[in-house]
Parts: sequence; structure tokens; C-alpha cells
Amino acid sequence: MILQSLNRLYDRLKDDPDYGLCEQGFSYQKIAFKVVIRPDGSLFDIQDARVPQDGKLLNRRVKVLGQTKSTGSGLNPCTLWDNAAYMLGYKKDDPKPERTRKTFEAFRDHHLALRDEIGSPSFDAVCRFLENWDPDSVFDESGACRFPILDETGFGVFQILGETGYVHEDPAIVEWWERRLAEKADAARKIMGQCLITGKEAPIARLHPKLRGIAGGQRAGASLVSYNEDAYESYAKEQSFNAPVSEEAAFRYTQALNALLDGPMAFRHKITLADATVVFWTEKPTTTEDIFAPLLGEGVVSDSDLPVQDEMLRTKLQAFLAALRKGGRAENEGLDDPHTPFYLLALSPNAGRTSVRLFLQSSVGQLMENLARHFRDICVERTWKEDSRNPDPLYPSFRQLLRQTARDAKEIPPLLAAPLLEAALYGTRYPQGLFSAVIRRLHAGDAVNYLKACVIKGYLVRNQNMEVTMTLDKQRKEPGYVLGRLFAVLEKTQEDALGTVNAGLRERFYSSASATPAAVFPRILRVHQHHLAKLSGGIRVNREKLLQDITDNLAKFPRFLSLDEQGLFALGYYHQRKDLFTRNEEKEEVEAV
Repeated sequence: MILQSLNRLYDRLKDDPDYGLCEQGFSYQKIAFKVVIRPDGSLFDIQDARVPQDGKLLNRRVKVLGQTKSTGSGLNPCTLWDNAAYMLGYKKDDPKPERTRKTFEAFRDHHLALRDEIGSPSFDAVCRFLENWDPDSVFDESGACRFPILDETGFGVFQILGETGYVHEDPAIVEWWERRLAEKADAARKIMGQCLITGKEAPIARLHPKLRGIAGGQRAGASLVSYNEDAYESYAKEQSFNAPVSEEAAFRYTQALNALLDGPMAFRHKITLADATVVFWTEKPTTTEDIFAPLLGEGVVSDSDLPVQDEMLRTKLQAFLAALRKGGRAENEGLDDPHTPFYLLALSPNAGRTSVRLFLQSSVGQLMENLARHFRDICVERTWKEDSRNPDPLYPSFRQLLRQTARDAKEIPPLLAAPLLEAALYGTRYPQGLFSAVIRRLHAGDAVNYLKACVIKGYLVRNQNMEVTMTLDKQRKEPGYVLGRLFAVLEKTQEDALGTVNAGLRERFYSSASATPAAVFPRILRVHQHHLAKLSGGIRVNREKLLQDITDNLAKFPRFLSLDEQGLFALGYYHQRKDLFTRNEEKEEVEAV
């Protein structure tokens, strides 16, 4: 279903100029420099072709002749575009200058062989330039490169001085290229077969085009469908003939997927979670498609503080959030047809290939219902609201939740992103590994913050079928929850008595108290009496009463707490600590809601 869905997506995107899809035989490449030559073929300058955006210089997307440059040990020059090694014989910090010289010679000979066939004055000027160019001309007397732009990552193109377009855009050259493609297609020996995508009899693609824009993937791209071992061959079919996809369908699905991964509109369709690159789309343009990335990639602090600047997009996101608050079943006021198909694909790099971590097919209506349930299941009272300096998100993003599982973003377990997405968007159980990783971080010394409490609550509600409230539940009797509350009160008493200390109660005892209460609580309760004695009369009486109310629910200290009980311990601690720092008037507002 993945390839079929992408094949249909191509029909939608090809007529939208914002996506910049191109026809077969052409491709968009990231151009960093342009070689500007005079009509007689002499060099005028090598100029920066990048475009400024958000204070940075980004490579320019230009449609060129041919597909993405293939990798390999052989020489594979492109036509009228390539990297600096092929076009000029220069490579920064070159370890193999002889090899670089050969790449330039191959590029030169390739163009000279086409001069008579093309018969274009612009192409003739390029050929004269290549005939007379000496790669050593790149360097000045000190041996430094005279053109710093050549040290940047990206390809280059040719331009005639005084002309606005590039040489490869010359109508005569484009016409020649299209004619050459047609002749090659007619002359090539084709293997015919039934296409798995369209079901039609057509020439089968031996190799599929590369995918670009996958985080952590190879710069030259990676294949979604490929075979390179004898063990995968069957019925004497080699390479991609094992999965017969027509050349046209292979071009269409890779063009559509590359538009989502690496095109000018990729920001609308792509987020990165751990090592997975996630793309999503709908069968037709929708509000859901517009707001999905900012909602789930960045998180939303409040209904008024939205992570988008565009006013129209803000309005769409506000309407979407309003629908989520009503359970995802709100009247479709300015939103999408709930029956519109929705697709999500998570990809990870695997050497020169691409691993599919997850593929989801749903509808916009079902997606909204499942998202509403997801946010409802993980919802706890925030520690810091939108009027604080560092507010907690009202709608946490997947990236923020995954970040709670590791000390550093690079250490996030790679296999958690896809199951978390599936749980939230399909309404299934949350991954056990997500909950376990958060508990491990608490044992390692992390604070029980809002986002960790969200993960723990969601797991207990959905996976263990527990009823867990957003705020403090004084009627809850489970030992884990009660002990968490007790630990929070003991910690607050220490803080009130001693102020800030280098290693407080949480830093020293949280891990052991949440796992082996019987070995820890008697000790810290004895110390608690000394802390309590330092408090003033009214505060001490109230604290003693609170401590008595909590311990009345506790028959004895358990020797051990299971992992689920440790989750309840964390929630009890979080709820009680939040309650201790909440003013009475704020509590009344929460209860009124």
C-alpha cells in the first residue's frame, strides 16, 4: 500500500507549482555555484548561486538534465551540471588529486562528444571553456582556492554572461535531451511485466531512483526498493525485478516521496523523531496536513500561544485544537472532510537503503479522535503554565515525550518513535519501552517533571487500565501512590527547614525509596522529625496533619514496588508536590473546572 499511496500522491502534487515536481528524465538539484563564461568560452567568474533565507545562505533548487547523481567507483559525469571535481577538477583537501583530474577529463570528454549532436551556441561555449580550462587555475600564487564557494557542499551549473537563465535551460538543449531520452527508451532492451503498483503490463525498472532528505542517510540518497544479494533472488530474477514495478511508477512514487522529504514544501510534511524521518500526507489538501507538523513536532503551550506565525495557519490550528478538546468529533467548521484518507510513513537510514519503521493509513476523522484520546490519556496538571518563563506544553509533541527517555537527544532509543506514533494515531497501547526508559531516567537522578508525568500517566491509563486523575487524588489508596505523596511531603519539609542544600532528599533517596520503600522510609522519617522541629508553629501543625492524613492510608512499607507501582509512586510524588506549591485560590479554580 505504501507505493500505491505515493503513486496516487504524485497525481496530486505534479500540478501544484509549490512542490516543484518535474517530469521523467529531469530532477531538482541543490546548486551552490555557477560557472559564468563569456560567449567565446573564456571564464568570467565562478559565483555563489545560493539564496538568502532566514539569515542563512541555502543552496538553490534548480531543475537539471538527468536524475540524482549515482554513487560508485566509476566515472559518471552529468550533463551541464555536477560537483566542482567534475566541472573544474577541484576538490577541497583532496586526498587523491589524480582521481579528481580524471573526473574533470571525463566531464570534458563527455561534453565534447556531444558538441556536434546538439549544435547549440551556448553548448559550444561550454565546450570551448572545457577545452581550455586548466584545473590549476583554481589556485592563487599561495596555493589557496580563488573561489571560496567551491568549498561549499552543492553542485554547480553553467551560465553565459549577460543571460538570466542557465545553459542547460536553452530550449535547443532541452529539446535535444527529450529526444535523446525517447531514443534511449526505444533502443533499450526492456523486461516487460505486470507492475505491482498499477497492475498494467509495462517495462520494469531494474533500479529505483534514490530518496533524499532522510536524517542520517547517505548524501547521495538511498533506495526504498532494492536487492543486492543472491539470497533474495527467486525464479532467476535479479535486483529490483524481484519486486516488479514499472519504470514510470518507480519514477512517480520516488518523485512524490522526495517532494515530501526534500522539496520546498517538506516543512509541511516532515518531522524528525529520534532516528526516524516521518512524512505524512492526505489524499487532497487539508487543514490537517497544514498543522500536523507544528502540532506534533514542536508542541503547543496554550490555545493562544501557537508555534506558527502565519495568521491563516494559526486560525486553522486553533480550530483543530478546539475540535480535539471536544473529542475529535466536533462539527466540521472550516475543518476537513473526516473521511479524507490520511497516511504516515516513518523511515530510517540503513546504509545505502531505507528501512520502513511504520506505515499508517487512516482517515482525518479517525486521526482526530485518536489524537484527542492521546492528549486526554497523557494529560496531567502542568507545573508551569503559559504565564511563566518556561511554560509546559498543553499539547506535548512526540519529540518532547521521547526526549524524556534519555540524558541526551542522541541517546533516545531508536525503536521507540514508531510505536509511540502508532499508539497515539491508532489508539493502541503505548510502548512498554517508553515507560521503562522514563522510570530508568528517574532512577538515574532526573526530576519528575511534567512531561515524564505525562508519559507515566498515559501508560498507566491505557496499558494498565487504571483510572488516574489529572491532579492530586487524596482518596487513592495504592501503596505506590501514597508513598509518592509521602516522599513529596518529606522533601518539602526538608526544603522549608534547611533551604537549598547540595544533595536533597530527592537526589539522595528517590531511586531507592521508589523501588525498596521498607529499606528507606523508616530512616528518612526519623530525619524528618528534626526538619519538622525547625518549622514555625502553624506550618508545623499543618505539615504534621498532612503527614498523618497520608500515612493513615498506609498499613506498612512494602519491601519492593513493581515497575507499574513505581509509576504510581512518581505520579503521587508529582501530584503532591504540585499541590504543595499551588495557592489555595488556584486550587479552587482547578476544582471549579
